[in-house]
Amino acid sequence: MNIIARLTLGVALATTASIAACESDDATAPSVPQGVETLRSSLAAYGSFGLARSDAYTVALTDCMSNGDVGAMGIHFGKGSLIDAALDSLHPEVLIYEPGVNGEMSLVGVEFIVPFALRPKTASAPVLFGQAFVPDDVFGLWALHVWTHRANPSGLFAPWNPRVHC
Repeated sequence: MNIIARLTLGVALATTASIAACESDDATAPSVPQGVETLRSSLAAYGSFGLARSDAYTVALTDCMSNGDVGAMGIHFGKGSLIDAALDSLHPEVLIYEPGVNGEMSLVGVEFIVPFALRPKTASAPVLFGQAFVPDDVFGLWALHVWTHRANPSGLFAPWNPRVHC
C-alpha cells in the first residue's frame, strides 16, 4: 500500500473512531448546537497530527494541561495566522491533542481564542455557537473550548475534560 493510501486509510479510521467516540454519548447528551457538527467534519484531516503541523498548527502553546480529578485539556497547538480578533467557526486558532504512550497524538478538541490585546477584557465576551467566551487571565485572552473529538461529560464547551489524560 503506498503512502497516500495508508494516510487516507489512517485518517478515515481515526475520523471514524473519533466520531464513534462522540456518538457513543449521544443517547444522554443534549443536542449539539448548530455549526458544531460542521466544525467536527471540517477537522477530519487533523486526526493526523502530521497534517495539522503541515497546515501550520505548529506553535505548542501549552504542555499537556491537567487539573486533577476535574480532567485535562491536552496539548494546545496554535496557528499564528489565525490568532486575531476575527472568529471563523470552521477555522479554530488552536487544536488540542492528547498525547499517547508511544508519542502518537489524538485530536480531542479545539479552542477559539481572542487575545485581550485585540478585544479587551472590559469589552463584551465574543460569542460562537451561541456560547460566550470566558476570560482567561493567565494567558490574557478570551477562550472557548469545543470538545469535537472526545465526548465530555462536563459539557461540550467545558474547559476541562475528565476523559482526556496527560
